[in-house]
Amino acid sequence: MPTIDRDGVKIYYEVHGNGPPLILTHGYSSTSEMWKGQIEALSKHRKLVLWDMRGHGRSDYPEDPNAYSEALTVADIAALLDKVGANSAIVGGLSLGGYMSLAFYRAHPKRVRALLIIDTGPGFKKDDARQAWNERALDTAGRFKRDGLAALKSASRERSTVSHRDAAGLARAARGMLIQRDARVIEVLPEIKVPSLIVVGADDAPFLAASDYMAAKIPGAKKVVIPSAGHAVNIDQPQAFIDAVLPFLDGLPRATRAQRVQP
Repeated sequence: MPTIDRDGVKIYYEVHGNGPPLILTHGYSSTSEMWKGQIEALSKHRKLVLWDMRGHGRSDYPEDPNAYSEALTVADIAALLDKVGANSAIVGGLSLGGYMSLAFYRAHPKRVRALLIIDTGPGFKKDDARQAWNERALDTAGRFKRDGLAALKSASRERSTVSHRDAAGLARAARGMLIQRDARVIEVLPEIKVPSLIVVGADDAPFLAASDYMAAKIPGAKKVVIPSAGHAVNIDQPQAFIDAVLPFLDGLPRATRAQRVQP
């Protein structure tokens, strides 16, 4: 099982195909398994990198609460790109994975060729909205601590159909990775200088306004709303999702020599 060691925390990853690198990050309490229906299409002409965030799936579940944070997740993405020999990549994800992709752009803009933001919010400018989000994140942590993995049974499809070893990592990830502490990610949107595609399910009510906001704030961003799809848009409507994403990926400028995959 391929892993990278991040200061004693093993991070699971897998690579499919060859070509320009594309790294996708799953949503909170899901795993890389949520992308299995897209592996064939997305890896046909690209090097597709999938991985499990810390506290999820086949990665480690460190007991130290300080081992879970936005900064460490961004650093994990950078380390994975280093591992597969990619100076830069198309960077994307769903929900928390999309937020972390935006955070990665903020930290490493030169390493991002394009952004693929799926059923995601960019954070909050107002303190009261951020506080309300954080209270929900803490409630989620408490539910996993109280109910264990049974809490996933009523979750959306990208979460209810995947496997975790225990719920403790998910609880710690909620406190360390779902919690938001500032507006730095949402404030970077107007500064994004790479092609960006925003995809959202028409029935994903909590993220429709956020998708509109990102489409308006990111220069030149494209947005696709997929009918009859909720928060797990790539699972609810897999063909429509691929039909939206592939033209965007195929239309990206060819990588410069500095951006190409290293040997």
